Amino acid sequence: MGWAPLPEAVSAAMRSVLPVVAERTVAAVVSDVPSYADAFSGRTGQNIERAVQQSLAAFLQLVSKGDDPDTSPSIQPALDGAFALGQGEARQNRSTDVLLAAFRSGARTAWREWSAVAVAHEVPGDQLAVFAEKVFAYIDRLSAASVAGHAHELAKSGLARQRHRETLARQLLRGAPLEDLLACAERAEWRAPATLTAVAVPRGSERRVAGVLAAASLEVPEDALPPLTRPVTVLLCTDGSALRRQLDIPGVVIGPERPWARVAQSVARVLRAVDLCADDADPFDTEKNLKVLVLQADPDALADLRAAVLAPLDSQRPAVRDKLVETLRAWLLHQGRRDDVAAALFVHPQTVRYRLGQLRELYGETLTDPDVVEQLVIALAGDTARARRPIADLRT
Repeated sequence: MGWAPLPEAVSAAMRSVLPVVAERTVAAVVSDVPSYADAFSGRTGQNIERAVQQSLAAFLQLVSKGDDPDTSPSIQPALDGAFALGQGEARQNRSTDVLLAAFRSGARTAWREWSAVAVAHEVPGDQLAVFAEKVFAYIDRLSAASVAGHAHELAKSGLARQRHRETLARQLLRGAPLEDLLACAERAEWRAPATLTAVAVPRGSERRVAGVLAAASLEVPEDALPPLTRPVTVLLCTDGSALRRQLDIPGVVIGPERPWARVAQSVARVLRAVDLCADDADPFDTEKNLKVLVLQADPDALADLRAAVLAPLDSQRPAVRDKLVETLRAWLLHQGRRDDVAAALFVHPQTVRYRLGQLRELYGETLTDPDVVEQLVIALAGDTARARRPIADLRT
């Protein structure tokens, strides 16, 4: 529905002052919003003045024909320009708060200049009130379009940046050449740190680690990982020492700190350790569990080795066999010091002597073979099934 336009003489007078209105509008924005002081200087400022003048001229053309700026399709070019302005502001890293402040300042200035013209031409108060409503509605639509452009640009650039970061994570896992990694990091707007540390976090607990992660941390895409026995998210973090101090979340696995371009080594170790830490277990620091990782690198091979080197004990009853195994393990770890072995097992030294006699009968001279001793040490190194009985309970 149309509305009564201003008299042609008034519209003509307003058009005649457009250059001055545009100049004063830009000056007001610079004064009210200091963030634009440098942006509006020189040739850029002149271009902005022309854009403001064109936008205000488009409004005057609409209202002089009786078109309603709220509904007229003729406003679309101005809206497109405002949308593009919002995109540009996002690329310049200016916030929507700054953008909207500029629109508010510009609207006040334009209305002040035009209302002076209308009053000079004795425009009736009711018609002037409607005109004011249309001015601010027009500016509101322009500002809304700019905010939409700003949001669109942020979403687009954020999505592109995220895709580049995912590509970077994939390349890091592949061990791509440094030149390729640096180029991808630049596209992702990611500054390479000195080191990275891989961390596996139980799926669903990612928010809990956000507080201790640096902004430069990367997330490894799920499809870049091999199948795992429990669902985890793998992150590449920039401050491994801080993680070890602050990360106290059940089920987390922390890898070794590595030069950033070689973080694939840290990821590989974390993935090997994922099975060793349940979702509700204490955090598993691979640097503090190297022995466990080495022994569990091939569980089947370890089981075969253990079966082979302990075969001489197969003829013994299970209870006797278990005691001989724990004695053999303690004897190896304490390098044959009988008193230390007895203390470790909470038994009398004579008990140790008796059991060692049994072991020598079963193994014969092979217990002096360095190769056999080495295999026994490896096979029994991870054995934690040692009896911890108080010495008062032993009467042998």
